[in-house]
Amino acid sequence: AGEDTEKRELLHTVDGNGSVTAMTVFFPLDTARLRLQVDEKRKSKTTHMVLLEIIKEEGILAPYRGWFPVISSLCCSNFVYFYTFNSLKAVWVKGQRSTTGKDLVVGFVAGVVNVLLTTPLWVVNTRLKLQGAKFRNEDIVPTNYKGIIDAFHQIIRDEGISALWNGTFPSLLLVFNPAIQFMFYEGLKRQLLKKRMKLSSLDVFIIGAVAKAIATTLTYPMQTVQSILRFGRHRLNPENRTLGSLRNILYLLHQRVRRFGILGLYKGLEAKLLQTVLTAALMFLVYEKLTAATFTVMGLKRAHTR
Repeated sequence: AGEDTEKRELLHTVDGNGSVTAMTVFFPLDTARLRLQVDEKRKSKTTHMVLLEIIKEEGILAPYRGWFPVISSLCCSNFVYFYTFNSLKAVWVKGQRSTTGKDLVVGFVAGVVNVLLTTPLWVVNTRLKLQGAKFRNEDIVPTNYKGIIDAFHQIIRDEGISALWNGTFPSLLLVFNPAIQFMFYEGLKRQLLKKRMKLSSLDVFIIGAVAKAIATTLTYPMQTVQSILRFGRHRLNPENRTLGSLRNILYLLHQRVRRFGILGLYKGLEAKLLQTVLTAALMFLVYEKLTAATFTVMGLKRAHTR
């Protein structure tokens, strides 16, 4: 049990620090994904073609534009999520053994708290990331923010404080993403365990990556709506209202399907899946190395104390 707890804590550490490293390494993929989601007139080419186009038009550093605001938001988001998760778990579990069901409920509540507290940061970093982009859509109003603080100031001054929570509703719906992922993960694990006694680390990584890819694909249209609402710079934009109510979300989804067909909801999915799978691979690699190192040190310590 002690070893399981240590492994879980190590996984949390890898999740927190690994997500920042992975976001930095695969940031250009996130840039390609966001451009395709928000700029509906940009042709949906392969990810590397979109990135080459961005570099050619905007310079070699363009795929990394907005890196600092995104990483700052990610660090704050990780802190809020893990702090809320661990605090709630400590209150609810109180020395008893935690179950998967309890972890999922606590994770969901922590996700909701995280969305409500950090959405303003994600609205600001989405806009900073797209500032200076060469859009194909003429209806997009360009922004001119000098930095994170100035972006907050201009949004509050020109659009009202509620604009900082644009896209909250789709973000709250996306809190279900880990639950969907977990459901597929458990299903795949059960199927695999019928054929073999024990799963290797590689098996766990593969079914984890597949489950994550399925959950990402199923919820991707909602991620597209979230990005459009956070950006909120379309001139003809009656749908851009505070929290992005259910009616507005359905309106946006309907507009996309009407103009571009059902595939219009999945523009940028290739980049997102690439980022998801490569991030999972990087996390797995870091986790394996850390686990080996940690348990080697612990083994040495135990041998020494004996």
